[in-house]
Amino acid sequence: MVVAICACVAPPVQAGDPRVEITALLDSSAAAWTRGDLAAFMHDYADDSTLTYIAAGREQSGWQALYDRYAATYFTAGGKPDSLSFTAVAVHPLTPDIAYATARFELHRDDSLTGSGPFTLILQRRGPRWVILHDHSSADVAP
Repeated sequence: MVVAICACVAPPVQAGDPRVEITALLDSSAAAWTRGDLAAFMHDYADDSTLTYIAAGREQSGWQALYDRYAATYFTAGGKPDSLSFTAVAVHPLTPDIAYATARFELHRDDSLTGSGPFTLILQRRGPRWVILHDHSSADVAP
């Protein structure tokens, strides 16, 4: 008697394309900012001690510190934040769970550009979603 043993192995779960997922994250993030929803904007940042942020020559650590900075600088009481958009987005997967992205941000108030500059993000896939571990943003020098 011949017994056939079949090793049934489920195919590995393939995550989606990091380029598509991270670009969608950035689109959603910009939309949250523009509608004035800071909590939704901050949802994409790691809510733990791994988060670092560098801008204007200063480094901050932690989700709450970054939330407070954005709240004080861009989301003043009663004010509507400038609209946010990202251009020249390029996502670079390093491993299945780590990627970095580069892009430019633009802040607009009505028809005026109020701020812009390049940024780099380091992201990590945590379960089904990507979170930002590090954000290094620079402002363009005014002409």
